[in-house]
Amino acid sequence: MKLRYKVLGGLAIVFVGAVAAFGLVLSHDSPCQAAPPLAANTPSMKAIVYRCYGTPDVLKLEEIAKPTPADDRVLVKVQAASVNPLDWHYMRGKPYVMRPMAGMGRPDSILMGADFAGTVESVGKNVTRFKPGDEVFGDRNGAFGEYVSVAENGAMALKPSNMTMEQAAAVPIAGLTALQALRDKGKVQAGQKVLINGASGGVGTFAVQIAKTYGADVTGVCSTRNVEMVKSIGADHVIDYTKEDFTQGSVRYDLIIDNVGNHTLSEYRHVLTPNGGLVMVGGPSDNPWLGPLTTSAEAYFVAHFVSQKLLFMLADSNHDDLDVLRDLMQAGKLTPVIDRRYKLAETPQAIGYLEQGHAKGKVIIAVDQSAP
Repeated sequence: MKLRYKVLGGLAIVFVGAVAAFGLVLSHDSPCQAAPPLAANTPSMKAIVYRCYGTPDVLKLEEIAKPTPADDRVLVKVQAASVNPLDWHYMRGKPYVMRPMAGMGRPDSILMGADFAGTVESVGKNVTRFKPGDEVFGDRNGAFGEYVSVAENGAMALKPSNMTMEQAAAVPIAGLTALQALRDKGKVQAGQKVLINGASGGVGTFAVQIAKTYGADVTGVCSTRNVEMVKSIGADHVIDYTKEDFTQGSVRYDLIIDNVGNHTLSEYRHVLTPNGGLVMVGGPSDNPWLGPLTTSAEAYFVAHFVSQKLLFMLADSNHDDLDVLRDLMQAGKLTPVIDRRYKLAETPQAIGYLEQGHAKGKVIIAVDQSAP
């Protein structure tokens, strides 16, 4: 064997070994740690935390330090929060590809939750957009707790007056995802045929309503038990996937918003117009390494060779788009669909229910039990 082949063989072995070692490090779950005691006289609050990756059993209701906002931050007393698939992805630390950001072995942040609605308790001296007493909603890590500290220019907006705290808490991540999938990625236009796959879920119920505000002809796909609900929020047509496979039909769509990922890329492309678009929001999580990104990775390569647009997206949390959603709610064009409500201590059960994949609309956490 020539020397160069020996060298190449050796390098290949080293590379494979390095990849395997990195995979072991990435997938390693460190044991849970005990909660450290709070220092004497530390202002505290109740919050759901997790100190290791795993099932909903790793979630604990604990007393932790209450946040103290800086000069450019706002302290919000949380009244309600809502659950998203993002929460259980972080809880389990899967797909593993997210761990360099979330924490290797165990989470870098013990806080859980993102969507919140509540009342401004205090503001830093440099804050001008908000004042104590303002009712607000937004996206901030730690929403499954009695208080959150939010930057003045963070993802937070004034709550619409015609919505309850629970309704407002249902909106941020799912609403932003639906809005940006349709408007920014899908470039939706009046008169287009738009299909929402997974129309009865959190993102889907918002996507149906937002697509209608753009003047689209909307088809929702859901199970039998949710057909009437999807019709009631504005869908022009509803397909019961237990009785009909839309990828085998004759209708061609200008835009598909896919919240489920239960069809192959070629099946989706089959029912798209030649220049139509597929925006992938969610997908199956059975691949522990890439999760929903598995199909999007395939789409990235295929998109270079076809005229159809094949796009994956994650929502960009920002206050400007929360203002857009607030205005739609205030105008009566967007109403959150709420499935179930849980107490803060019942957050593990709430996330377990959402993981089953059958939630109709949003699942709410009543953080402040004394709130009306």
